[in-house]
Amino acid sequence: MISFEDVYQVYADGTVAVDNLNLEVPEGTLTVFVGPSGCGKTTSMRMINRMVEPTSGTVKVAGADVAGVDPVQLRLGIGYVIQGAGLMPHQRVIDNVATVPVLKGQSRRAARTAAYGVLERVGLDAKLAGRYPAQLSGGEQQRVGVARALAADPPILLMDEPFSAVDSIVRHELQGEILRLQAELHKTIVFVTHDIDEAVRLADRVAVFGPGGSLQQYEEPGRLLSRPANDFVSRMIGAGRGYRCLQFLDATQLPVRGIDQVAESAIADAQLRDTWTLVVKADGAPLGWIDASGVAKHRSGASLRDSVTSVGSLFRPGANLSQALDAALSSPATIGVAVDTAGKVIGGVHAGDVLAMVESQRQG
Repeated sequence: MISFEDVYQVYADGTVAVDNLNLEVPEGTLTVFVGPSGCGKTTSMRMINRMVEPTSGTVKVAGADVAGVDPVQLRLGIGYVIQGAGLMPHQRVIDNVATVPVLKGQSRRAARTAAYGVLERVGLDAKLAGRYPAQLSGGEQQRVGVARALAADPPILLMDEPFSAVDSIVRHELQGEILRLQAELHKTIVFVTHDIDEAVRLADRVAVFGPGGSLQQYEEPGRLLSRPANDFVSRMIGAGRGYRCLQFLDATQLPVRGIDQVAESAIADAQLRDTWTLVVKADGAPLGWIDASGVAKHRSGASLRDSVTSVGSLFRPGANLSQALDAALSSPATIGVAVDTAGKVIGGVHAGDVLAMVESQRQG
């Protein structure tokens, strides 16, 4: 566990960077510090590994005041990931990953051997091990940065806006990778971001920091969205708060209804109404939606794939109500396609059923 007890950080000119912070990060959880620039979130995180010393108050790791721990030894036991990965440009990927184990006394050969396994764990091909950071994409560099932080198997991982320098698609992939790794490894993670959506997606608990370094609210994401503590937190969350809440509502009881379907092999002979019909591949997976005009277009010589419209997002077992509603709204038929674990169509979900279930869960 990590704890902050009456922690202040005040600069020489009187500026308060962290104002009386009291907060506990439970062991094995992912806590996100979120807030605008200059609100003290990064300063607070850096107090954990003594990169910043508090003006007053106590920061503890596993019950011990970090002020009494040698900073070098403290940092060797805490993984650290920063924006832009912070890799050493003159070293190959494999040596970047092996850095901390070597510093802790492991032989370079043994550290390199173990590093291949860590690269695989974060989703990187072993063939990248011999490359230099400049030869990697931004997303690959960030994965190497995460691998380096994990190489010595530290119990604590600090992540300082690690994904802010990559595009939105890569960022979403890296967020998914962190969720997968945390489900496997159960590290104690403190993650800093200015993006509330990233915070809500990743966190077990979210700490919202405000101007002057004051903690505004510290809650589980679902409760933060449904019950913001004040106007500042409401503004920080922004528009769409109600929609974001759907990701914390269970969809296991959502009705999956029958939908009109036609096999891909039978589309040329199909007699469709003007409404949308789902085209299904031979293996049972969805190909796309088609209507009468699409069938006519196909019969006149157009490729079948040019005649169908994208399915939209899919609804899968275990998904939440946000994913169900997204599947329905992204579909041209306004019916979300539901598939089983093998990707085969099992029916459709309707936006009206999602809203009815939201009401039912709120009343319950």
